[in-house]
Amino acid sequence: METTNPGRLAALAGAAALAAALAGCANFAPPHVAPTGMVPAEIGVGAAPAQATPAGLDAAQAQAWVQSPGLREAIALALSNNRDLRVAVATIERARAQYGIAQADLLPGVNANAQGSRSRTAADLNSSGRSVTSSQYTAQLAMTSYEIDFWGRVRNLNDAALQAFLQSGENQRNVQLSLMADVASAWLTLAADQARLALAQQTLETRRQSFARTERMHELGSTSGLVLEQNRTTVDAARTDVAGFSSQVERGRNLLQLLVGGPLPESALPAPLQLSAAAPAAALQPLPVPLPSSVLLQRPDVLAAEYQLRATNANIGAARAALFPTISLTAAVGTGSNELSGLFGSGNGTWSFVPLVRLPIFDGGRNRANIAVAEANQQIALAQYEKAVQTAFRETADALADRAHWAERLDAQASLVTSTRKAFELSEARFKSGVDNYLAVLDAQRSLYAAQQTQISLQLLEQINRVTLVKVLGGAPAPAQAVAATPLPR
Repeated sequence: METTNPGRLAALAGAAALAAALAGCANFAPPHVAPTGMVPAEIGVGAAPAQATPAGLDAAQAQAWVQSPGLREAIALALSNNRDLRVAVATIERARAQYGIAQADLLPGVNANAQGSRSRTAADLNSSGRSVTSSQYTAQLAMTSYEIDFWGRVRNLNDAALQAFLQSGENQRNVQLSLMADVASAWLTLAADQARLALAQQTLETRRQSFARTERMHELGSTSGLVLEQNRTTVDAARTDVAGFSSQVERGRNLLQLLVGGPLPESALPAPLQLSAAAPAAALQPLPVPLPSSVLLQRPDVLAAEYQLRATNANIGAARAALFPTISLTAAVGTGSNELSGLFGSGNGTWSFVPLVRLPIFDGGRNRANIAVAEANQQIALAQYEKAVQTAFRETADALADRAHWAERLDAQASLVTSTRKAFELSEARFKSGVDNYLAVLDAQRSLYAAQQTQISLQLLEQINRVTLVKVLGGAPAPAQAVAATPLPR
């Protein structure tokens, strides 16, 4: 009977300890690093302005519908730093990798295997009555369960993964388009809020001067206390507006910083909208109209819905293929020996070839139910695609309907501002000459202020309508006579 060698036991124990130690040495997971620098150390304290990447600068420069260099710079910053856009880009990379995984199933996978084993059979289990120690060493190249795609199941799954990848690309383009529209809207809104604030501050200064004159007249006894208090109410109302619009401007800047992914440099901030008719308020180039309706089919959300529809069609093919026999191959070629030194010796070659045919006979209706699910998903995707097309037409028709009347609305409001200004000047002159009371002056003053504020709002809405047109058309086509884009700083 074989006796146990203490030295051999010690060697085996040492090898096991070494294997356990090596198993804990390698760790391929990247170390966790908490993101920093997203916000300033203290709330309300300014941080360094965000920086645009060359790709963001080029993408913003290509937007011919944007006239303002400041707005183009803000768009470049958003395309470089916005977190939602980063998520969309990472989603594309994930879909690309998933498509690569599906594509790999079209080809057989080959692995290299090396194995060694050593075992001892007890004497009571051996016919010779003696314990036996045996060794076996093998080295192989193996192909495991490669499916021969007779019915197109693997090809359809690969096509579905391709359509999902293309859909993620259109989703990313949709996020980018929506981001540019949101940045433009926020930038224009901030410009309008600054104009409202400037108008309120100018009005407050004018009313304070008027109140000072009225207060002096009251001290001299040439006007009543009622007129003085009426004048004071106009000052307090203007103070309230200044405080409210100051808050709106700060909130607008915070929103713009969130969209661009960081603080904006001064060159990217808007100037207040101008009320003068001679100074154009447009920061955006008008789009050429009419446009063919076929451009709506190139909208990213419409294309994404189309790719989703194609993916569901491919999934139906894969589900139907599951009803047919599946043929897979497993093969291996290599060498084997009972001694490590003779592993690659002559005559020690090995091979195996195992074809497998699997025919579904009874599965409780699972495969046919999977087909029904795939067909229902295809009907859902078809309805979603049709809705996406109809929504695109409706949004574009609404935006164009508004576009048709903006020139008239802006002209009428500018005329209204001119008329109310003249009415205010005449009311003030009549009051000073003693023909009218101060209530008429107050009424004319409020009407002028309200008309000016409405004019700012209409100018903003007209610009927002241009942004909406760009968005609903899936990106602005090049205008027939585009204004030359001012180069952005790099």
